[in-house]
Amino acid sequence: MGEFDAIRPYADAEVPAVLARLLADDAFLGILTQFRFPRLAAPLGWLLKPLIAYRLRLEFRDVSSVAQLQTRIASYVDHTIERATDGVSYSGIEHLQGGQAYLFLANHRDIVMDPAFVNYAVYHAGLPTPRIAIGDNLLQKPFVSDLMRLNKSFIVHRSISGRREKLAAYQLLSSYINHSIRVDGESIWIAQAEGRAKDGDDRTDSAILKMFHMNRKAEPFAEVINSLRLTPVSISYEYDPCDQAKARELSMRAGSGSYTKAAGEDDQSIALGITGYKGRVHVHFGAPVDQGLDDSKMLAAEMDRRILSGYRLFPVHYLAYAMWADRDPTLAVPNVAELFPAAELSAAKSEWQRRLANCPREQQPYLILQYANPVRNQYRIKAGLPL
Repeated sequence: MGEFDAIRPYADAEVPAVLARLLADDAFLGILTQFRFPRLAAPLGWLLKPLIAYRLRLEFRDVSSVAQLQTRIASYVDHTIERATDGVSYSGIEHLQGGQAYLFLANHRDIVMDPAFVNYAVYHAGLPTPRIAIGDNLLQKPFVSDLMRLNKSFIVHRSISGRREKLAAYQLLSSYINHSIRVDGESIWIAQAEGRAKDGDDRTDSAILKMFHMNRKAEPFAEVINSLRLTPVSISYEYDPCDQAKARELSMRAGSGSYTKAAGEDDQSIALGITGYKGRVHVHFGAPVDQGLDDSKMLAAEMDRRILSGYRLFPVHYLAYAMWADRDPTLAVPNVAELFPAAELSAAKSEWQRRLANCPREQQPYLILQYANPVRNQYRIKAGLPL
């Protein structure tokens, strides 16, 4: 057994067997049937599932590597993105060079689509897709684990409770990330903090930056970070398909001090995040860090500055900020009408009012908060103010 077998993505030699296992998994076939034939899945699932399995076995019968698999499913991913967005744009791709591996540190808003949009950007730029960090809390079903590890995902053990066990898990994770970039030449995508930023306030957890250094503690922190080519990534959604659910959770936390997820809630968030309407999406790649910061908290602040500066603000963000009770009157935030054409602004106002109308009144402040926070953060940076 290899050192990283418990967490690593599947290797090329494992692809045929894992594909065969997936296409015999009733739960996986049920999800595909529901996605492809939502009205017929319940009454005719018994007939449709074996037909879908047969078609997919034919389509993937000659796939024997991860690269082949990603090429084969690229059109499906593109189709899914086209159905759920009004277009994806990206910038900063010129900071990435072929033949180099990078440690992409990104803001985190959606469980599956954040890394999917990064993959979309680098794949269409002709660059290799990164390996993706995913929490074990999302891999409760065997087919989900198989599916993600086939798509270059590696496991972050978050459900471990013991202090020693946690330390060992982070040490292994640190070793794997360093090995992937420095030995395998494979890039890594990881979120800047555990869990999605449900309030729209994207901040880097310095503990994650410390983790990158754990297995090379004899070397200076700044040298280790520079060797990994730490690269900030800003992922901007015009509309968040899960914004109503996030507002509900934030409201309940504010009211009771806690929130307990219902069974299957993560699965629902994943499905809604993939299929729900997002408007426009923008992915920005910053330049790799080369400042030589030796303190993880200072580096976290620098990553925040870069990620938040690279975030693209859409009309809805300014509309929400104008309604926000906690907006900062000292910030020079322009009126939205000064920034966007009338037709674009009119469409945004209509969609924003629809979302507000669908949100219970007591939860609306938390819906507004999600879209307003990026405006506050970006204009504080522009003004040279601390976040």
